[in-house]
Amino acid sequence: MEPKRDGVYLHLDPWREALDKLLCNIDGRYRGERSPTEDMGETVPTRKAVGRVLDRPAFALISSPHYNAAAMDGIAVVAEDTYTASETNPVILRARAANRGAATELDGGHAGERTSISSIRGTCVWVDTGDPIPPGYDAVIMTEDVNPLGKGRIASGNEPGISEAPDDGEGAAEAVEIIRPAHPWQHVRLIGEDIVEQEMILPEGHVILPTDVAALLAAGLTEVHVRRKPVVHIIPTGTELAPPGVALAPGEIPEFNSSVLSALVEEWGGVPTTNEALPDDFDAISAAVRGALDNGADIVVVNAGSSAGREDFTPRVIQSVGRLLVRGAAIRPGKPVLLGVSRDGRPVLGLPGYPVSMVLTADLFLKPIIYGFLGRPVPERPRLRAYLTTRIVSSLGIEEFIRMRVGKVGERYVATPLGRGAGVTTGLLKSDGVTVIGALVEGFEEGREVEVQMWRPPEEVEKNAVIIGSHDLSLDVLHDILRRSRDPMGISSAHVGSTGGITAVSKGYAHAAGVHLLDETSGVYNIPYVKRYMPQKKAVLFRLAGRVQGIMVPRGNPKRIEGIADLARPDVTIVNRQRGAGTRILLDYYLKRLGIPPDVVKGYGREEHTHMAVAAAVKGGSADAGLGILAAARALGLDFIPLTVEAYDLLIPEEFFDKPPMSRVVEAALSPEFKKAVERLGGYDLSETGKVERV
Repeated sequence: MEPKRDGVYLHLDPWREALDKLLCNIDGRYRGERSPTEDMGETVPTRKAVGRVLDRPAFALISSPHYNAAAMDGIAVVAEDTYTASETNPVILRARAANRGAATELDGGHAGERTSISSIRGTCVWVDTGDPIPPGYDAVIMTEDVNPLGKGRIASGNEPGISEAPDDGEGAAEAVEIIRPAHPWQHVRLIGEDIVEQEMILPEGHVILPTDVAALLAAGLTEVHVRRKPVVHIIPTGTELAPPGVALAPGEIPEFNSSVLSALVEEWGGVPTTNEALPDDFDAISAAVRGALDNGADIVVVNAGSSAGREDFTPRVIQSVGRLLVRGAAIRPGKPVLLGVSRDGRPVLGLPGYPVSMVLTADLFLKPIIYGFLGRPVPERPRLRAYLTTRIVSSLGIEEFIRMRVGKVGERYVATPLGRGAGVTTGLLKSDGVTVIGALVEGFEEGREVEVQMWRPPEEVEKNAVIIGSHDLSLDVLHDILRRSRDPMGISSAHVGSTGGITAVSKGYAHAAGVHLLDETSGVYNIPYVKRYMPQKKAVLFRLAGRVQGIMVPRGNPKRIEGIADLARPDVTIVNRQRGAGTRILLDYYLKRLGIPPDVVKGYGREEHTHMAVAAAVKGGSADAGLGILAAARALGLDFIPLTVEAYDLLIPEEFFDKPPMSRVVEAALSPEFKKAVERLGGYDLSETGKVERV
């Protein structure tokens, strides 16, 4: 099936079929096969080879040890001289000077000076660990089992061998006494005990570890032949791109995708090179791709311009240098991915511009060909089974990759889906793993057990406190304090609103919930809702902070908004929080008191899930106002009209309150460090922090 050229997706390949199509059409070296015309390797110093992949087996050049070596401090002896030694019948030996340079047939060495056994019988030589065993000797007795007698003390006793003691050149010989026999080659490291010359040390395809370096150097290998790292040239495209760190004009966005891709390529074993960001221009992009191929890049990646817009030139660019094999895969996010091959068999990929789509498609299609080039299988990620805290809806015909926040509550793992937008970079930051919904499945119900492929080690998320509910900046402060503690842990939070948090706690999906729910009848925060929704479950409300709620408006308050009544004006558009959020319930409370129907408030149905998202909408000009906390308004430089000080509590089941991880969260919340950090945010009343009410 040839890809359609006019930008319309007539057929979407499942990602595994798309990858197979790419692998079948590119050069065999990207599948781990040796190129018949090119040496795939390079020689590098052994000391700098950690993490590299051996391109051929490594054989020892020397044995280790390459001589018979003392394994203990003590004396080298002829074992036969000691056979009769005992405490009641000690053996006395004369100590003689060692000739470390001598190597004879008697000690297994190469041809050289020969030593007569008869000339050394009844003698010994002091040796240290690692010293060569002197010619003719075949055992070592530890220092602890040797009793030095001094010089001139050999007058009687069990004295084997000879009647005259060899003189060491300084008068009478030193004598030693031993009381235990030694067996041949006792405490001696024989030649080749560790490594034998010409023995294979490591096989082809082995990834060199720090401990491998010791064995390679011991075997005399100061250099090793390793697989050459593939050069991956990255070309970011888009007229809207600007360098990171510069002042941005409307319509400009910072170019950071190439930095993310470069880091991934390095992590996977490749060498990234980066092109300057190019405008949406066919000739410029085409010239950059041709230049990368001419300069020897093994893989070329064009980032953005892969979709079906009028300025998406990447499909034509790939066709101009070779063949476009795949235009679009049946995945979400990442559908617009492009897979092609140059005329000489090198991969040319077009990855989507949205960051989440780019990272996923790089993982699915770029990573395998980098590992293949290195002759390595793609490593499996750790997987675990977790229970969904909320329902997920998906479309038939598309394989969807859902980023998950994962924690362990009690004895089971729980997983909460994060925002699914392809441009939501915070989803990459906060996710612990991913769950895949098959193309023939319309989603998963809440409470279903699903498989999560983990980005992070499972043992890391097991320590975290799972807090689901209303968002507050103080939770980020707590997370930071806990991450910097001696025994680091964190907070795995998901923002589903206060009522969603109560539901999660009642079903055992969370250690705690952030709640700030005003009861319209009693005017009391939180307690009536907990009693209403959790009548059978004992819990604790822990006061984290009182916080100022009000109306956030742009700097200078251009619409002259003074209170809730102004939100019903026809010239005012608001942004709201999601159903079940305490801030939305507060807005409804004020509208009801004023007799204002929600449907007359423009923007009432537009929902955001955090105070900062509401503040960003107001700052960006898409809304004239929105309810939120003072800290969020200050963070983005907005004006603020205060309405009330509300109680923000952590709802904690009683069984979790006094045990980790929640006991550590409570401890951090009571610390001076927490108080100072939250006070710096502004808009908080910490006078009742730590207040506990059992409900």
